[in-house]
Order: sequence, then structure tokens, then C-alpha cells
Amino acid sequence: MALTESVPAAAPPAHEGILRRQSLRESAARTYARSLPIVPVRARGLTIEGADGRRYLDCLSGAGSLALGHNHPVVLEAIRGVLDSGAPLHALDLATPVRDAFTTELFATLPGELAEKGRIQFCGPAGTDAVEAALTLVRTATGNDGLLAFSGAHHGMPEGASTAAGGARHTGATRLPYPYDYRCPFGTGGEHGAELAARWTEHLLDDPGNGVPRPAGMILEPVQGEGGVLPAPDSWLRRMRDITAARHIPLIVDEVQTGVGRTGTFWAVEHSGIVPDVLILSQAIGGSLPLAVIVHREELDVRRPGAPAGTFRGNQLAMAAGAATLAHVRENGLARRAGEIGARMLARLGRLADSCACIGDVRGRGLLLGVELVDAEAEADATGARPAAPALAAAVRDACLDRGLIVGRGGRHGAVIRLLPPLTLTDEQADAILDRLTDAIAAAVRTTPAPTGPPPTTMRGTSP
Repeated sequence: MALTESVPAAAPPAHEGILRRQSLRESAARTYARSLPIVPVRARGLTIEGADGRRYLDCLSGAGSLALGHNHPVVLEAIRGVLDSGAPLHALDLATPVRDAFTTELFATLPGELAEKGRIQFCGPAGTDAVEAALTLVRTATGNDGLLAFSGAHHGMPEGASTAAGGARHTGATRLPYPYDYRCPFGTGGEHGAELAARWTEHLLDDPGNGVPRPAGMILEPVQGEGGVLPAPDSWLRRMRDITAARHIPLIVDEVQTGVGRTGTFWAVEHSGIVPDVLILSQAIGGSLPLAVIVHREELDVRRPGAPAGTFRGNQLAMAAGAATLAHVRENGLARRAGEIGARMLARLGRLADSCACIGDVRGRGLLLGVELVDAEAEADATGARPAAPALAAAVRDACLDRGLIVGRGGRHGAVIRLLPPLTLTDEQADAILDRLTDAIAAAVRTTPAPTGPPPTTMRGTSP
């Protein structure tokens, strides 16, 4: 070849073209793709392999929907069983053997009162649909329109769900303080802060001049996930149950992210012993496929047949995968295992926080863990909390990805690193996750400039 002859430029890797086309074709509403520029092509358990050949430990687990990790054998077997049987894949709300098996398995895991006197409504493919169904249910049953919800909540995207989550353009929900130990709205934290939050709620409801619309229900998360991994104290949850029961206000508990063993019990409400009037379930109950239901007390079942309830309520593949997942978690004690390994991870994160000034708080329950990052150079407030550091959290998330670890970012300021590994996590995998996270935090601290102003306060859900 002559020295002057040009050499054709090498074609860019295929995965780069896929990422480029996604950015050109998809809307700005995409979130995870912005911060995780990978193209998954294979996955098993905790591990994802990208089109570029790199492997990642997935600590996001489909935002908590993959209780058994990617492509677990029992899930694949259940899906293949339906495909090979010739059963319909979509059956509206008609009774099918697959539907019956799912409902039977689900009721076998529920708190006793709900299992004995509960009714299930299949709502559609997403947790948001279940939230909408729950709000419609209690409004129909009570004849009231108001809603009691909590600061930092995340219940989905449509109108009613966004109202409950406190979207700025909505005014339908009365906002109540949610216990947040590290950034207590009352400046105290601990059990005292939770008690003050409960008293505030009681006073508001009992004040005849409160201006609050008559509530159709109260909706809460036993652990605020997207809101920053904030576990509600069990004593506070029991107070909310007592407060609502005494005033005949249906209590709705959103277990979209906490259900199916993630917090160390099969359902997070079991830690406190409360039984809600309505339980919202999605994500993990579909065994990685779209499925959402509500389970509610029978006395709330007053809607007339034919009321609008959605088309996609008969996903047979999701029901089969969900039944297999529920049974596997129950039969193998994976909820207890999640509690044990989660406690060990939380203890190690606590030791890391003791030696790392940029970690303001670590918290969680079971395998739903959060690390709140702060400005180590800023002065702490009267309660000992430093300003949130969202830029540092974004840098930590990126440094984790560089090290083959996928994590989430959330919290009210976008400064919380969220870990949601599958319930099948081994001790060795847990150590590998925390080793990579520790290294990523150290690298991010070295390269991230100190913040120059107050952190943003518009964070909702996982940040791009």
C-alpha cells in the first residue's frame, strides 16, 4: 500500500450506534438511559453483560422489580410452561388456571386479616395503575375526595399518583411530615421526631378549621424508596394505623418497591404488625414482567361491575412468573436472608461512614439501602446534618459504573445512592458491591469540586 493511500476509518462499535439512535428517537422523559449508557444483551442473576462485552453488577434490579435477579431459572421455567401449553397470553379478567394459581400463592403470603377477608383487583401493567385503582376505590367507598399523603413520597406518574407524590401542579393531597431521622423537619430526629410528626397529623385532622378536604384515605410507603430510602419507624406506622382507624379513614400502603421480601419480611408492614385497608403491589410480584394489583378489605368492595378498570389485567406470562417468584421467595426463606445480609451490608456502610466525612447518613431495611452524600466542608446545622451533595452523588454513580457497578440515585436532593440487589445475593457478591462502591466514593471525592450553592430541592425519583 502506498504511503499516501488513505485507510478507511473503522466503523464505530454497534452499541454506540444503538445509544446514538436512542438519544435521537426517544423523548426527554427517559431517565435511566441518560446515566447508564450501556446496551444490555445478556443477564443472569446479579450480572448484566453489555454489547461492548463489559460485565456489571446490577444493584438497581429493575428498580426493585427483579426479586430473584435476571432470568432466574424458576421464572424462565414458569414462562416457558405457559408458552408451551397453548394458553392465551392475554385474557382480560377472565378466570384462568394461571390466574388462579397466582392469586392462591399471593394470598398465602399476605397478612392474616387481608388473606381471610381481602379482595384482589388486577389493575393493569404498572404500579401507577395500582395507585390509581386504590385512590378510586377509597373515594368511591367513602364518598370523599381528599387525600392524605407525605412529603418525599413517590407513587407514580399519572394525575392521581402524582398528586399523592406531591407534584407541584397538583393541590389534591394534604401534605404531612414523614419521619426523616437525618433531616428531621422538627429538628430532633429519632423517636421524638417521629412522635412529633404523628402529633402534627393528629392535630391537623382534629382541628375543625384545618381547611383540609374530608379525606378518602391516607397513602404511605413503609420505606420511602425514591424519596431517599427512608424507613418509617414501626411505632410511627402503628400510630398512623391507629389515627386512621379511629377516624374511619382507609389506610393505603404502597409496597410497590418494598414487597416480596425486600425489607427482611415478605411485606414491609409485617415489621410493625399493622394491617392496611388497601395494599398496593407491583414490580417484584410479576417476576420481572409487568403486573400490578391491589388487595383490600372486603367492605371497600363497592364498585359496580363494569366500572373502568383497564384492559391489560390478564397478562398470563406475568402471573406465571409472579407465582413462581412468590413461591421461591417463600419456600427458600429469602425474606429472612435479605434481612440478614442487608444488616451486614448496612453495618459495613456504617463503618465506611465513620471514616468518610462525605457520607452524612446510611440507612435502609433488608436489601433496600441508601447512602446520603453531603458536603464535608460545609458547616453542619443544629441537628448535625450537612448540606446534601447531589453533584458528588452523580459522580459516585458514574464512578461505580466505571467499576462495573450499577446503582441508583434518588432522594429529595438527588444525593442518595440507592442499592437494591436481588434477594439471591451471596455474601461474596455483597462484598464485591461494597468494595466497588467504597472505591468509587474515594475516586469521586478526589475529582468532584466542592459545591458553590445550596442543593436543588426539585428532586423526584431517580435522577438522570
